[in-house]
Amino acid sequence: MALQINATNPEHPALLLELPWHLPLEDWPEEYLVPLPRGISRHVVRYSRAGDEVIAVKELAERPALREYELLRDLDRIGIPAVDPLAVVTGRTDDSGAPLESVLVTRHLGGSMPYRSMFETTMRPATMHRLMDALAVLLVRLHLAGFAWGDCSLSNTLFRRDAGAYAAYLVDAETGDLHPQLSTGQREYDLDLARVNISGELLDLEASGALHPSVDPIEFGMEICARYRGLWDELTRASVYPAGKYHYIERRIRRLNDLGFDVAEMQIEHASNGDTVSFVPKVVDAGHHQRQLLRLTGLDTEENQARRLLNDLESWMATQDDYAPGDPLGARPEVLAHRWVREVFRPTVRAVPLELRGSMEPAEIYHQLLEHRWYMSEHAQHDIGIETAVEDYIANILPKASRTLQPTAE
Repeated sequence: MALQINATNPEHPALLLELPWHLPLEDWPEEYLVPLPRGISRHVVRYSRAGDEVIAVKELAERPALREYELLRDLDRIGIPAVDPLAVVTGRTDDSGAPLESVLVTRHLGGSMPYRSMFETTMRPATMHRLMDALAVLLVRLHLAGFAWGDCSLSNTLFRRDAGAYAAYLVDAETGDLHPQLSTGQREYDLDLARVNISGELLDLEASGALHPSVDPIEFGMEICARYRGLWDELTRASVYPAGKYHYIERRIRRLNDLGFDVAEMQIEHASNGDTVSFVPKVVDAGHHQRQLLRLTGLDTEENQARRLLNDLESWMATQDDYAPGDPLGARPEVLAHRWVREVFRPTVRAVPLELRGSMEPAEIYHQLLEHRWYMSEHAQHDIGIETAVEDYIANILPKASRTLQPTAE
């Protein structure tokens, strides 16, 4: 059987043909590899370069490779945070003609970290709580979309910085299944697997001495269940309000927006006696602030980053002479937002030298600069201005942090 490359982009096959597919992945020469840390995987995984892109190459049998490729494409179409599938390579043989396993090729997720690399220095419990929050949000989003993961774990997840929190991405869909809707039993099965897997991974870290002494692996495994159930209940529960109190429904929707979710469809029913109204969010989409920032500015960021940038944008708008909400003669929000990107956001980010940025995305850099400005202003008891904050951040903060901000991979 001849070598075949099924790819999502016509550019990828030409670039991928340059890689040594006649060799098992574990025998690939160093010249083809990108030295990035890897998480634990049941398969051989290597990182390479295809043109300007860093790619992850995973070796596995043809049928599961094709299945995972299609599942990742499905997740991409419905907007679930997961690694980006680029190609499946089948029909591989070595120099003697003996068959080699197929490979799945995905795009390296810039700025991402496998959980083990995050524990190279002992992680504080507060940071671990943020990881559990991110993983719970990911699992809820998957379940709302009808995806049963089948192997939720820290090992199968990548994490990216998100304005003081983390965003979680699915990295392994091999055991997953996509359905129109999940039953309670399917969701609980996924959740129980997550609890067992996470506790086991943390026990392994504890045995190696990489876990903070105050962290109980079993309790943290249980924490994912509590955080998941709290979020799932908030997103899906029915609310009953007195008739005529429609602002209660608006308040519930705003609360969902604050959690980062939009209500795309809802069910509202009046009681037979007319005294009460029940409200149920029927379709809930994640990324409320992401979509709002993207619409206004064209910036594509993580959810918490978007929330922080929108707050700064609104504060800046209020200082502009032509900002007049509701006045037809005032500048439209989109016009002001693009002016903010051009005059504030981009110059501020560009002031940070490239060699000091490490794996941080522009939105994360801007968030950290805002945080540093706030701390400096609190200390000085007056606003010190963004220019002063940038100078101090470059001189005193980034040099110390640059060692931990180097690019990492799944």
